[in-house]
Amino acid sequence: MNRPAPLLASLLIVALLSACSGQPIQRKDGSSSVRSFSVKDLAKGDVDDVVEIHQKEILGILKTLTLKLYRRNPNEWRKSGFASAEAATADLFKPVSEWQGSTQKDLNWETALHDPWREDFAGDRVKALMSGLLTMHMAAFNHNTEFYLLTEMDAQKLYNAARNTEAVVWKLSTAKNLRGEIILLSNGFDANGVANLSFEREFGKLIGIQDALARVIEDKNNRAIRFGVVNLASMVFLPI
Repeated sequence: MNRPAPLLASLLIVALLSACSGQPIQRKDGSSSVRSFSVKDLAKGDVDDVVEIHQKEILGILKTLTLKLYRRNPNEWRKSGFASAEAATADLFKPVSEWQGSTQKDLNWETALHDPWREDFAGDRVKALMSGLLTMHMAAFNHNTEFYLLTEMDAQKLYNAARNTEAVVWKLSTAKNLRGEIILLSNGFDANGVANLSFEREFGKLIGIQDALARVIEDKNNRAIRFGVVNLASMVFLPI
């Protein structure tokens, strides 16, 4: 008896039912986690879905941080000729939808992460910083935006990206110009003297997601992560 066709049909029905049965998460901003079923999903394993979800969260956090930095440092988006912080943020993340064919993919992220702290740097410091972080984190995913059973992932790259991000957070909090002023404003205090630690929380989530995903991939590949740290003074980053 020829069974492949009925078997495939059964698998498709099960996949469709599974896709429709879950209740989507409704977030405070009105967005939803629900996504429609695609035939391509049949080529994905559970870990592939986990990787895609985590990558989307990482990109969302990076976008949030970019907007927050532009709002705290409005002179930076004005340097790039934009009309608002929102417009500058949208432009920076535009390449993500066509990442494989974008020139952003080839950016030297290490240089970009050093540029904002140079005294002689005249460009948009937020753009340099967040472009560097975006490209570095995409490099940790081997520049993939979709993941399948045969897609290769390296836990070491994810772990290194988390450590590099920690170094950037330290630099953001401490880097000052020759006049002793913080180069890029992030965490601060409101009019009542209450600390605003929203940047710290977003960066903490970003680092936590990368570390958790690195553990998942390490377990899947059975390849141990080599633990290391970035020298904060020299800002020599771990390789991706």
